[in-house]
Amino acid sequence: MIEEVEPVRRQRGDALIELSREDLELYAAADLRDRIEALEAEIARCQAQLRRKEAGKAAADSLFGKLS
Repeated sequence: MIEEVEPVRRQRGDALIELSREDLELYAAADLRDRIEALEAEIARCQAQLRRKEAGKAAADSLFGKLS
């Protein structure tokens, strides 16, 4: 019987760490502009998620009272 090897699961944040270690010298100017555009889109996505989470927390605090 041959055992199947399970793929290694990446930890949360690993992709960002790998991305930050990439050698940018290898990229052309146009590639760097594209990369910046993609990163700005990801920042906007993160900010939108953060706003949703903060709104949910504020709603819960309002409903149940802020617990200290």
